[in-house]
Amino acid sequence: MTARQPLTPPYNAAQLQGRIARQWDEDVVRQLVDYVRIPAKSPHFDPRWRENGHIEKAVRLARDWALAQPVAGLELEVVRLEGRTPVVFFDVPATPGASGETVLLYGHLDKQPEMTGWRTGFGPWTPVIEEGRLYGRGGADDGYAIFAALCAILALDVQGVPRPRCVGLVETCEESGSYDLPAYLEALAPRMGSVGLVIALDSGAGNYEQLWATTSLRGLVNGTLSVNILTEGVHSGDAGGVVPSSFRIARQLLDRLDDSRTGVVRPGEFACAIPEERREQARQAARILGDTLWQRFPWASCCDNQGTARLFAQPSTKDPVELILNRTWRAALAVTGADGLPAIEHAGNVQRPRTALKLSMRLPPALDAETAARTMKTMLESDPPYSAVVSFDYDSAATGWNAPSAAPWLSEALDQASHALFGKPAAYMGEGGTIPFMGMLGAKFPQAQILVTGVLGPRSNAHGPNEFLDLAYAKKVTTATAMVIAAM
Repeated sequence: MTARQPLTPPYNAAQLQGRIARQWDEDVVRQLVDYVRIPAKSPHFDPRWRENGHIEKAVRLARDWALAQPVAGLELEVVRLEGRTPVVFFDVPATPGASGETVLLYGHLDKQPEMTGWRTGFGPWTPVIEEGRLYGRGGADDGYAIFAALCAILALDVQGVPRPRCVGLVETCEESGSYDLPAYLEALAPRMGSVGLVIALDSGAGNYEQLWATTSLRGLVNGTLSVNILTEGVHSGDAGGVVPSSFRIARQLLDRLDDSRTGVVRPGEFACAIPEERREQARQAARILGDTLWQRFPWASCCDNQGTARLFAQPSTKDPVELILNRTWRAALAVTGADGLPAIEHAGNVQRPRTALKLSMRLPPALDAETAARTMKTMLESDPPYSAVVSFDYDSAATGWNAPSAAPWLSEALDQASHALFGKPAAYMGEGGTIPFMGMLGAKFPQAQILVTGVLGPRSNAHGPNEFLDLAYAKKVTTATAMVIAAM
Protein backbone atom coordinates (compact mmCIF):
# COMPACT_ATOMS: atom_id res chain seq x y z
CA MET A 1 0.00 0.00 0.00
CA THR A 2 1.39 3.42 -0.91
CA ALA A 3 1.50 6.19 1.66
CA ARG A 4 -1.21 8.81 1.41
CA GLN A 5 0.15 11.99 -0.16
CA PRO A 6 -0.59 15.36 1.44
CA LEU A 7 -3.43 17.19 -0.23
CA THR A 8 -2.53 20.13 -2.44
CA PRO A 9 -3.94 23.26 -0.79
CA PRO A 10 -6.68 24.96 -2.83
CA TYR A 11 -5.29 28.42 -2.06
CA ASN A 12 -2.20 30.46 -2.90
CA ALA A 13 -0.60 30.71 0.54
CA ALA A 14 1.53 33.78 -0.20
CA GLN A 15 -1.39 35.73 -1.65
CA LEU A 16 -3.61 34.71 1.24
CA GLN A 17 -1.07 35.81 3.81
CA GLY A 18 -0.35 39.08 2.00
CA ARG A 19 -3.98 40.11 1.70
CA ILE A 20 -4.75 39.35 5.32
CA ALA A 21 -1.67 41.23 6.52
CA ARG A 22 -2.68 44.28 4.47
CA GLN A 23 -6.21 44.28 5.84
CA TRP A 24 -4.87 44.08 9.37
CA ASP A 25 -2.45 46.95 8.75
CA GLU A 26 -4.93 49.17 6.92
CA ASP A 27 -8.10 48.45 8.88
CA VAL A 28 -8.22 45.86 11.66
CA VAL A 29 -5.54 47.38 13.90
CA ARG A 30 -7.40 50.70 13.88
CA GLN A 31 -10.61 48.94 14.90
CA LEU A 32 -8.85 47.10 17.72
CA VAL A 33 -7.33 50.35 18.98
CA ASP A 34 -10.86 51.74 19.28
CA TYR A 35 -12.04 48.50 20.90
CA VAL A 36 -9.31 48.61 23.57
CA ARG A 37 -10.57 52.07 24.60
CA ILE A 38 -13.98 50.64 25.56
CA PRO A 39 -14.15 49.45 29.21
CA ALA A 40 -16.50 46.63 28.23
CA LYS A 41 -16.05 44.69 31.44
CA SER A 42 -17.86 41.39 31.77
CA PRO A 43 -21.09 41.52 33.83
CA HIS A 44 -19.54 39.97 36.94
CA PHE A 45 -17.15 42.94 37.05
CA ASP A 46 -19.70 45.56 35.95
CA PRO A 47 -23.11 44.74 37.46
CA ARG A 48 -24.51 47.92 35.83
CA TRP A 49 -23.33 46.87 32.37
CA ARG A 50 -26.69 47.71 30.79
CA GLU A 51 -26.82 51.23 32.16
CA ASN A 52 -23.13 51.91 31.52
CA GLY A 53 -23.44 50.82 27.89
CA HIS A 54 -19.83 49.71 27.36
CA ILE A 55 -20.70 46.20 26.20
CA GLU A 56 -23.25 47.70 23.83
CA LYS A 57 -20.59 50.03 22.45
CA ALA A 58 -18.22 47.12 21.80
CA VAL A 59 -21.01 45.18 20.09
CA ARG A 60 -21.84 48.16 17.85
CA LEU A 61 -18.19 48.60 16.88
CA ALA A 62 -17.90 44.95 15.83
CA ARG A 63 -21.29 44.95 14.10
CA ASP A 64 -20.66 48.11 12.10
CA TRP A 65 -17.25 46.94 10.95
CA ALA A 66 -18.54 43.51 9.96
CA LEU A 67 -21.44 44.89 7.94
CA ALA A 68 -19.02 47.12 6.03
CA GLN A 69 -17.03 44.12 4.77
CA PRO A 70 -17.68 43.07 1.16
CA VAL A 71 -18.43 39.45 2.09
CA ALA A 72 -20.97 38.07 -0.37
CA GLY A 73 -24.21 37.00 1.30
CA LEU A 74 -23.15 38.06 4.80
CA GLU A 75 -26.08 38.30 7.21
CA LEU A 76 -25.43 39.63 10.71
CA GLU A 77 -27.71 40.09 13.67
CA VAL A 78 -27.25 41.23 17.25
CA VAL A 79 -29.39 38.66 19.05
CA ARG A 80 -30.90 39.69 22.37
CA LEU A 81 -32.71 37.26 24.64
CA GLU A 82 -34.71 38.83 27.44
CA GLY A 83 -32.56 39.59 30.48
CA ARG A 84 -29.32 38.37 28.92
CA THR A 85 -26.15 39.83 27.49
CA PRO A 86 -26.27 40.17 23.69
CA VAL A 87 -24.46 38.03 21.13
CA VAL A 88 -23.37 38.83 17.59
CA PHE A 89 -24.42 36.11 15.15
CA PHE A 90 -23.33 36.12 11.52
CA ASP A 91 -24.01 33.74 8.66
CA VAL A 92 -22.03 33.53 5.40
CA PRO A 93 -23.31 31.06 2.80
CA ALA A 94 -21.05 28.40 1.30
CA THR A 95 -19.42 28.96 -2.06
CA PRO A 96 -20.09 26.58 -4.98
CA GLY A 97 -18.37 23.22 -4.74
CA ALA A 98 -17.83 23.36 -0.98
CA SER A 99 -18.73 20.94 1.80
CA GLY A 100 -22.34 20.83 2.92
CA GLU A 101 -21.34 21.19 6.57
CA THR A 102 -20.96 24.39 8.56
CA VAL A 103 -17.95 25.99 10.23
CA LEU A 104 -18.79 27.71 13.53
CA LEU A 105 -16.37 30.47 14.56
CA TYR A 106 -16.39 31.63 18.18
CA GLY A 107 -15.15 34.68 20.06
CA HIS A 108 -16.17 37.13 22.78
CA LEU A 109 -16.16 40.89 23.29
CA ASP A 110 -16.41 41.24 27.08
CA LYS A 111 -13.27 41.94 29.10
CA GLN A 112 -11.60 41.35 32.43
CA PRO A 113 -11.33 44.28 34.89
CA GLU A 114 -8.51 46.82 35.02
CA MET A 115 -5.90 45.22 37.33
CA THR A 116 -3.07 47.28 38.78
CA GLY A 117 0.59 47.32 37.78
CA TRP A 118 0.46 48.76 34.25
CA ARG A 119 3.63 50.39 32.96
CA THR A 120 3.79 54.19 33.00
CA GLY A 121 1.84 55.51 30.02
CA PHE A 122 0.00 52.21 29.55
CA GLY A 123 -3.38 51.15 30.87
CA PRO A 124 -6.30 48.80 30.28
CA TRP A 125 -8.26 51.33 28.22
CA THR A 126 -5.21 53.15 26.80
CA PRO A 127 -4.16 51.48 23.53
CA VAL A 128 -0.42 51.67 22.88
CA ILE A 129 1.40 50.07 19.97
CA GLU A 130 5.01 49.31 20.80
CA GLU A 131 7.41 46.99 18.96
CA GLY A 132 4.61 45.33 17.03
CA ARG A 133 2.38 44.74 20.03
CA LEU A 134 -0.97 46.37 20.81
CA TYR A 135 -1.19 46.88 24.57
CA GLY A 136 -4.49 47.20 26.40
CA ARG A 137 -7.29 45.05 27.74
CA GLY A 138 -9.14 42.67 25.45
CA GLY A 139 -7.41 42.91 22.08
CA ALA A 140 -5.94 39.42 22.40
CA ASP A 141 -8.62 38.12 24.78
CA ASP A 142 -10.68 38.07 22.66
CA GLY A 143 -11.70 41.14 20.70
CA TYR A 144 -9.63 40.25 17.64
CA ALA A 145 -11.67 37.08 16.98
CA ILE A 146 -14.56 38.48 14.95
CA PHE A 147 -12.18 40.60 12.88
CA ALA A 148 -9.90 37.61 12.23
CA ALA A 149 -12.82 35.34 11.31
CA LEU A 150 -14.29 37.65 8.68
CA CYS A 151 -10.84 38.62 7.32
CA ALA A 152 -10.14 34.92 6.78
CA ILE A 153 -13.46 34.34 5.00
CA LEU A 154 -13.05 37.41 2.81
CA ALA A 155 -9.48 36.48 1.82
CA LEU A 156 -10.64 33.05 0.65
CA ASP A 157 -13.51 34.54 -1.32
CA VAL A 158 -11.30 37.09 -3.05
CA GLN A 159 -9.07 34.24 -4.19
CA GLY A 160 -12.07 32.19 -5.34
CA VAL A 161 -11.31 29.31 -2.97
CA PRO A 162 -14.30 27.00 -2.33
CA ARG A 163 -15.27 27.06 1.33
CA PRO A 164 -18.15 25.79 3.45
CA ARG A 165 -20.84 27.87 5.08
CA CYS A 166 -19.46 29.86 8.00
CA VAL A 167 -21.42 31.11 10.99
CA GLY A 168 -20.06 33.17 13.85
CA LEU A 169 -21.10 33.36 17.48
CA VAL A 170 -19.54 36.20 19.47
CA GLU A 171 -20.75 36.45 23.06
CA THR A 172 -20.38 39.10 25.76
CA CYS A 173 -20.21 37.24 29.08
CA GLU A 174 -17.38 34.73 28.56
CA GLU A 175 -15.25 36.28 31.30
CA SER A 176 -18.18 35.73 33.67
CA GLY A 177 -18.43 32.03 32.86
CA SER A 178 -20.62 32.24 29.73
CA TYR A 179 -23.73 31.84 31.88
CA ASP A 180 -25.95 33.23 29.11
CA LEU A 181 -24.52 31.02 26.38
CA PRO A 182 -26.61 27.85 26.90
CA ALA A 183 -29.78 29.82 26.21
CA TYR A 184 -28.29 31.26 23.01
CA LEU A 185 -27.04 27.87 21.86
CA GLU A 186 -30.51 26.47 22.35
CA ALA A 187 -32.06 29.36 20.44
CA LEU A 188 -29.52 29.50 17.60
CA ALA A 189 -28.60 25.83 17.09
CA PRO A 190 -31.38 25.28 14.51
CA ARG A 191 -29.99 28.20 12.49
CA MET A 192 -26.46 26.82 12.64
CA GLY A 193 -27.31 23.63 10.79
CA SER A 194 -24.88 20.71 10.58
CA VAL A 195 -21.76 21.98 12.32
CA GLY A 196 -18.76 19.96 11.15
CA LEU A 197 -15.99 22.20 12.49
CA VAL A 198 -15.76 24.61 15.42
CA ILE A 199 -12.93 27.15 15.49
CA ALA A 200 -12.49 28.99 18.79
CA LEU A 201 -9.97 31.85 18.61
CA ASP A 202 -9.69 32.38 22.37
CA SER A 203 -6.71 30.37 23.51
CA GLY A 204 -2.96 30.45 23.91
CA ALA A 205 0.28 29.70 22.11
CA GLY A 206 3.43 28.16 23.52
CA ASN A 207 5.56 30.49 21.41
CA TYR A 208 5.19 32.84 18.46
CA GLU A 209 7.15 30.57 16.12
CA GLN A 210 4.52 28.04 15.01
CA LEU A 211 0.80 27.35 15.07
CA TRP A 212 -0.55 25.92 18.33
CA ALA A 213 -3.69 23.88 18.84
CA THR A 214 -5.20 23.57 22.31
CA THR A 215 -5.98 20.00 23.31
CA SER A 216 -7.60 20.59 26.70
CA LEU A 217 -8.81 23.34 29.02
CA ARG A 218 -9.06 23.30 32.77
CA GLY A 219 -12.28 23.94 34.63
CA LEU A 220 -12.78 26.63 37.24
CA VAL A 221 -14.57 27.32 40.51
CA ASN A 222 -14.68 30.96 41.67
CA GLY A 223 -16.02 31.79 45.09
CA THR A 224 -15.62 33.78 48.29
CA LEU A 225 -14.46 32.31 51.59
CA SER A 226 -15.66 34.41 54.54
CA VAL A 227 -14.44 33.99 58.12
CA ASN A 228 -16.14 35.95 60.92
CA ILE A 229 -14.89 35.71 64.50
CA LEU A 230 -16.07 39.02 66.04
CA THR A 231 -18.96 41.39 65.47
CA GLU A 232 -16.58 44.37 65.42
CA GLY A 233 -12.87 45.08 65.59
CA VAL A 234 -11.19 45.30 69.00
CA HIS A 235 -7.82 46.49 70.31
CA SER A 236 -5.18 43.90 69.45
CA GLY A 237 -3.49 44.43 72.81
CA ASP A 238 -6.73 43.48 74.55
CA ALA A 239 -7.79 40.60 72.29
CA GLY A 240 -4.42 39.23 71.14
CA GLY A 241 -3.87 35.79 72.66
CA VAL A 242 -7.55 35.41 73.49
CA VAL A 243 -9.41 35.94 70.22
CA PRO A 244 -8.00 33.98 67.26
CA SER A 245 -7.14 35.93 64.14
CA SER A 246 -9.71 35.58 61.36
CA PHE A 247 -6.79 35.54 58.92
CA ARG A 248 -5.16 32.61 60.74
CA ILE A 249 -8.44 30.72 60.61
CA ALA A 250 -8.64 31.37 56.87
CA ARG A 251 -5.09 30.03 56.50
CA GLN A 252 -6.07 26.84 58.33
CA LEU A 253 -9.09 26.38 56.08
CA LEU A 254 -7.02 26.85 52.92
CA ASP A 255 -4.67 24.13 54.19
CA ARG A 256 -7.57 21.73 53.73
CA LEU A 257 -7.30 22.37 49.99
CA ASP A 258 -3.65 22.85 49.10
CA ASP A 259 -0.19 22.50 50.60
CA SER A 260 1.07 26.00 51.38
CA ARG A 261 4.69 24.89 50.83
CA THR A 262 4.26 23.29 47.39
CA GLY A 263 0.93 24.52 46.05
CA VAL A 264 -0.19 20.93 45.45
CA VAL A 265 -3.95 20.50 45.81
CA ARG A 266 -4.11 17.52 48.13
CA PRO A 267 -7.64 16.06 48.18
CA GLY A 268 -8.14 13.31 45.63
CA GLU A 269 -11.55 14.77 44.76
CA PHE A 270 -9.72 17.45 42.74
CA ALA A 271 -7.63 15.07 40.63
CA CYS A 272 -8.27 12.94 37.57
CA ALA A 273 -6.30 10.50 35.42
CA ILE A 274 -4.16 12.13 32.72
CA PRO A 275 -4.61 10.40 29.34
CA GLU A 276 -1.40 9.02 27.83
CA GLU A 277 -2.01 10.99 24.63
CA ARG A 278 -1.92 14.22 26.67
CA ARG A 279 1.26 13.11 28.45
CA GLU A 280 2.92 12.46 25.11
CA GLN A 281 1.83 15.85 23.79
CA ALA A 282 3.26 17.42 26.97
CA ARG A 283 6.57 15.71 26.30
CA GLN A 284 6.58 16.99 22.70
CA ALA A 285 5.71 20.54 23.78
CA ALA A 286 8.36 20.38 26.50
CA ARG A 287 11.01 19.57 23.91
CA ILE A 288 9.96 22.67 21.95
CA LEU A 289 9.60 25.09 24.86
CA GLY A 290 12.10 23.87 27.45
CA ASP A 291 12.95 26.38 30.17
CA THR A 292 10.87 29.10 28.52
CA LEU A 293 7.90 27.52 30.29
CA TRP A 294 9.03 29.19 33.52
CA GLN A 295 11.42 31.87 32.27
CA ARG A 296 8.60 33.73 30.50
CA PHE A 297 6.98 34.86 33.77
CA PRO A 298 7.84 38.24 35.36
CA TRP A 299 9.51 36.91 38.52
CA ALA A 300 9.91 39.57 41.22
CA SER A 301 13.21 38.09 42.44
CA CYS A 302 16.34 37.53 40.39
CA CYS A 303 15.09 39.63 37.48
CA ASP A 304 16.71 42.02 35.05
CA ASN A 305 15.40 45.54 34.46
CA GLN A 306 12.72 44.31 32.07
CA GLY A 307 11.35 41.85 34.63
CA THR A 308 12.67 38.81 32.74
CA ALA A 309 13.59 35.91 35.02
CA ARG A 310 17.23 34.91 34.93
CA LEU A 311 18.35 31.30 34.96
CA PHE A 312 18.58 31.10 38.74
CA ALA A 313 14.99 32.10 39.50
CA GLN A 314 13.24 29.32 41.39
CA PRO A 315 9.81 28.04 40.32
CA SER A 316 8.35 25.09 42.19
CA THR A 317 9.83 22.71 39.60
CA LYS A 318 11.86 23.19 36.45
CA ASP A 319 10.92 19.93 34.74
CA PRO A 320 9.13 21.24 31.60
CA VAL A 321 6.91 18.17 31.27
CA GLU A 322 5.72 18.50 34.86
CA LEU A 323 5.20 22.25 34.41
CA ILE A 324 2.95 21.61 31.41
CA LEU A 325 0.94 18.97 33.27
CA ASN A 326 0.74 21.20 36.35
CA ARG A 327 -0.83 24.02 34.37
CA THR A 328 -3.11 21.87 32.19
CA TRP A 329 -4.15 18.65 33.98
CA ARG A 330 -3.75 19.36 37.69
CA ALA A 331 -5.74 21.50 40.08
CA ALA A 332 -4.32 24.78 41.37
CA LEU A 333 -5.67 27.21 43.96
CA ALA A 334 -5.12 30.97 43.92
CA VAL A 335 -6.33 33.77 46.19
CA THR A 336 -7.25 36.56 43.79
CA GLY A 337 -8.76 39.15 46.13
CA ALA A 338 -9.52 40.00 49.74
CA ASP A 339 -11.92 42.00 51.89
CA GLY A 340 -11.63 42.96 55.55
CA LEU A 341 -8.00 43.99 55.22
CA PRO A 342 -7.53 47.75 55.47
CA ALA A 343 -4.85 49.44 53.39
CA ILE A 344 -1.52 49.50 55.23
CA GLU A 345 -1.65 53.24 55.78
CA HIS A 346 -5.01 52.83 57.53
CA ALA A 347 -4.16 49.71 59.54
CA GLY A 348 -4.26 50.35 63.29
CA ASN A 349 -3.56 47.95 66.15
CA VAL A 350 -6.95 46.32 65.78
CA GLN A 351 -7.93 42.68 65.82
CA ARG A 352 -10.09 42.53 62.72
CA PRO A 353 -13.51 40.85 62.95
CA ARG A 354 -13.57 39.35 59.47
CA THR A 355 -11.43 38.10 56.59
CA ALA A 356 -12.88 37.30 53.18
CA LEU A 357 -10.82 35.79 50.37
CA LYS A 358 -11.72 35.40 46.72
CA LEU A 359 -10.68 31.90 45.66
CA SER A 360 -9.98 30.65 42.17
CA MET A 361 -9.62 26.88 41.87
CA ARG A 362 -8.47 25.59 38.49
CA LEU A 363 -9.71 22.06 37.89
CA PRO A 364 -8.47 19.17 35.72
CA PRO A 365 -10.31 19.04 32.37
CA ALA A 366 -12.27 15.87 33.14
CA LEU A 367 -13.60 16.98 36.53
CA ASP A 368 -17.23 18.08 36.93
CA ALA A 369 -17.12 21.66 38.18
CA GLU A 370 -20.43 21.65 40.07
CA THR A 371 -19.35 18.57 42.01
CA ALA A 372 -15.99 20.18 42.75
CA ALA A 373 -17.67 23.39 43.93
CA ARG A 374 -19.92 21.50 46.33
CA THR A 375 -16.89 19.58 47.60
CA MET A 376 -15.01 22.83 48.23
CA LYS A 377 -17.99 24.22 50.12
CA THR A 378 -18.21 21.15 52.35
CA MET A 379 -14.47 21.03 53.03
CA LEU A 380 -14.24 24.71 53.91
CA GLU A 381 -17.42 25.06 55.97
CA SER A 382 -17.42 21.84 58.01
CA ASP A 383 -16.13 21.87 61.59
CA PRO A 384 -14.76 25.45 61.50
CA PRO A 385 -11.81 26.21 63.83
CA TYR A 386 -12.74 28.05 67.03
CA SER A 387 -16.43 27.79 66.03
CA ALA A 388 -15.92 30.73 63.69
CA VAL A 389 -18.71 31.65 61.30
CA VAL A 390 -17.42 30.35 57.98
CA SER A 391 -19.06 30.36 54.56
CA PHE A 392 -17.93 29.58 51.03
CA ASP A 393 -20.19 30.92 48.29
CA TYR A 394 -19.23 30.09 44.73
CA ASP A 395 -20.47 32.34 41.96
CA SER A 396 -19.30 30.28 39.00
CA ALA A 397 -18.39 26.68 38.30
CA ALA A 398 -17.24 25.88 34.76
CA THR A 399 -16.27 22.36 33.71
CA GLY A 400 -13.14 21.98 31.61
CA TRP A 401 -12.77 20.33 28.23
CA ASN A 402 -10.73 17.58 26.63
CA ALA A 403 -10.56 17.73 22.84
CA PRO A 404 -11.83 14.84 20.73
CA SER A 405 -9.28 13.13 18.51
CA ALA A 406 -8.53 15.25 15.46
CA ALA A 407 -9.53 13.89 12.06
CA PRO A 408 -6.56 13.27 9.72
CA TRP A 409 -7.65 16.09 7.41
CA LEU A 410 -7.60 18.59 10.28
CA SER A 411 -4.18 17.51 11.55
CA GLU A 412 -2.84 17.73 8.00
CA ALA A 413 -4.38 21.17 7.47
CA LEU A 414 -2.82 22.47 10.70
CA ASP A 415 0.61 21.19 9.71
CA GLN A 416 0.31 22.63 6.21
CA ALA A 417 -0.70 26.01 7.62
CA SER A 418 2.08 26.04 10.18
CA HIS A 419 4.72 25.05 7.63
CA ALA A 420 3.48 27.67 5.16
CA LEU A 421 3.45 30.46 7.75
CA PHE A 422 6.33 29.55 10.06
CA GLY A 423 8.36 26.81 8.42
CA LYS A 424 7.60 24.50 11.37
CA PRO A 425 4.93 21.89 12.10
CA ALA A 426 1.92 22.64 14.28
CA ALA A 427 2.27 21.97 17.99
CA TYR A 428 -0.24 20.75 20.54
CA MET A 429 -0.67 21.54 24.22
CA GLY A 430 -3.37 21.91 26.83
CA GLU A 431 -4.11 25.31 28.34
CA GLY A 432 -4.65 26.19 31.97
CA GLY A 433 -7.54 28.57 31.39
CA THR A 434 -11.24 27.94 30.91
CA ILE A 435 -13.50 28.48 27.90
CA PRO A 436 -16.94 27.32 29.10
CA PHE A 437 -18.21 27.45 25.53
CA MET A 438 -16.11 24.45 24.51
CA GLY A 439 -17.79 22.00 26.85
CA MET A 440 -21.19 23.31 25.77
CA LEU A 441 -20.27 22.93 22.10
CA GLY A 442 -18.98 19.41 22.60
CA ALA A 443 -22.35 18.44 24.06
CA LYS A 444 -24.38 20.29 21.42
CA PHE A 445 -22.36 19.11 18.38
CA PRO A 446 -20.67 15.86 19.43
CA GLN A 447 -19.65 14.90 15.87
CA ALA A 448 -17.93 18.20 15.07
CA GLN A 449 -14.19 18.60 14.75
CA ILE A 450 -12.90 21.27 17.11
CA LEU A 451 -9.95 23.60 16.72
CA VAL A 452 -9.11 25.81 19.68
CA THR A 453 -6.26 28.20 19.02
CA GLY A 454 -5.31 31.76 19.79
CA VAL A 455 -2.73 34.50 20.15
CA LEU A 456 -2.01 34.50 23.89
CA GLY A 457 1.66 33.65 23.71
CA PRO A 458 4.52 34.24 26.16
CA ARG A 459 4.19 37.37 28.32
CA SER A 460 0.94 38.46 26.61
CA ASN A 461 -0.47 38.46 30.16
CA ALA A 462 -4.20 38.09 29.57
CA HIS A 463 -6.26 39.35 32.55
CA GLY A 464 -3.18 41.05 34.02
CA PRO A 465 -1.34 44.35 33.61
CA ASN A 466 0.39 45.10 30.28
CA GLU A 467 -1.77 42.64 28.34
CA PHE A 468 -0.86 42.74 24.66
CA LEU A 469 -1.72 41.36 21.24
CA ASP A 470 1.29 40.39 19.09
CA LEU A 471 0.16 41.78 15.75
CA ALA A 472 2.46 39.72 13.50
CA TYR A 473 1.33 36.51 15.16
CA ALA A 474 -2.34 37.54 15.02
CA LYS A 475 -2.05 38.03 11.24
CA LYS A 476 -0.63 34.52 10.88
CA VAL A 477 -3.31 32.97 13.10
CA THR A 478 -5.90 34.71 10.92
CA THR A 479 -4.28 33.24 7.81
CA ALA A 480 -4.13 29.79 9.40
CA THR A 481 -7.86 30.08 10.16
CA ALA A 482 -8.52 30.71 6.46
CA MET A 483 -6.37 27.72 5.49
CA VAL A 484 -8.20 25.38 7.85
CA ILE A 485 -11.61 26.58 6.63
CA ALA A 486 -10.50 25.93 3.03
CA ALA A 487 -9.31 22.44 3.93
CA MET A 488 -12.69 21.29 5.24
